[in-house]
Amino acid sequence: MGTNGQNNILLNMKRKQSAQVVVSLAAACMMAWGIYRGEVAAVFGKAVNVCLECIGLG
Repeated sequence: MGTNGQNNILLNMKRKQSAQVVVSLAAACMMAWGIYRGEVAAVFGKAVNVCLECIGLG
C-alpha cells in the first residue's frame, strides 16, 4: 500500500472521530435541554409503565 492509501485511511479515521465527537456533543446538548425543561420525570414515568406492562403488572 502506498503513501496515498495510508493518507486516505488516516483522513477517514479523522473524519470518523470528528463525526463521533459532533454526535456526542449533540446528544449531550439534547440531554441537558431535556433536563432543563423538566422532562426527566415524564421519561421516568413512561419507563416505569413500560417495565410494568412487560412483566404483566400494568
